[in-house]
Amino acid sequence: MNGARALLPVVIVAAALVIRTAIGEIRRPGTVREQWTSATSGRAVAAGVVTAVAITVTGWQEAGPAALAWAMLTGALVALLMGRPPNRS
Repeated sequence: MNGARALLPVVIVAAALVIRTAIGEIRRPGTVREQWTSATSGRAVAAGVVTAVAITVTGWQEAGPAALAWAMLTGALVALLMGRPPNRS
């Protein structure tokens, strides 16, 4: 995959996440602040960094510099997921 074609899916996913976040913020003001506060906890950041490094190392051979974009996206998503409080029923 060439550089531009490899980056297009990353841009589309990032745009969808920004739109989803904006809609959530309009519905319930303050939700973005809560999400990013929990995503910047030590455990969440460590998980995101480890994931980003793993994606970069394994993807560099195939995708080249586009692997960095994918690594940043997956690292941010992992940090967001790890930072979420567990569902309590």
